[in-house]
Amino acid sequence: MTSQVPPIEGVRRSYVEARGVRFHVTESGPEDSRPVLALHGWPQHHWVYRDLLADPPPGLRIIAPDLPGYGWSGPAPHRWAKDDVAADVLALMDAMGLDRVLLVGHDWGGFVGYRMLFAAPERFDGYLVMNMAHPWVTPRVLLPTFWRLLTYQPMMATVGVQVHQRTKIIERMAFGSGPKSHRLDPAIVRVYTERFHDPVVARTARDTYRTFLLREVPASARHPENRRVTVPIRVLFGTGDFAVHQSLADPETANADDYTFEPVDSGHFVIDERPDLVRAKLIALAEETG
Repeated sequence: MTSQVPPIEGVRRSYVEARGVRFHVTESGPEDSRPVLALHGWPQHHWVYRDLLADPPPGLRIIAPDLPGYGWSGPAPHRWAKDDVAADVLALMDAMGLDRVLLVGHDWGGFVGYRMLFAAPERFDGYLVMNMAHPWVTPRVLLPTFWRLLTYQPMMATVGVQVHQRTKIIERMAFGSGPKSHRLDPAIVRVYTERFHDPVVARTARDTYRTFLLREVPASARHPENRRVTVPIRVLFGTGDFAVHQSLADPETANADDYTFEPVDSGHFVIDERPDLVRAKLIALAEETG
């Protein structure tokens, strides 16, 4: 079963081949404006940036690809190691002629964004990241909140295909937990979850978590990240997030020249809940890095 690409007024859609991935790309704003590359997380796709796409801030070109295997992009030719996905997106930038961009990332898109900063810092003017741990989290910092990840990640990594395709667990767990004030409208949730009926998207979600738990967490424990980031980083963090605790994005443990943290009264899906705040933060970052 597949679902239709959700409409967004005024956008341009295209498919771009890069590093073996057929990316579905949605963008808006004049093509000669300053480019903003916006990366989504799980269990979502490019539509999370619908408000920015429908009304791009003056002087900005919003570019929101579906990450490999998610949304309407083709499958990744790998098992979703985050460095591989970062290389895929950097190749997409090359294919689209994007030399330097402002970067936006949420959830796994935020994780991938950090890997891109390490791989090619010269290509980014600034980074707005939402509800994702920064890469300098040590096992000691992670341990007190690691139980949160264990409530759902092992299930995603093992029977994630069946969970996404045959159950309502994602609706109830990812979108239905936490205070009612932070829950999304069921119609919005369906736009995201229906796409996971596609077996490619369901397998991608499983691989995202399987690779993280089996490869990336052990590698990070053995070799903690110590590279320093010089790109300005602006963190917007919904403090009602059950999955990712704000301590994992603490500026005190960030190895970065310019890193700020702003708490927000929202749940994990801060872009859906507070698009006005995300827009304002992006405009501010564009102005200060102009």
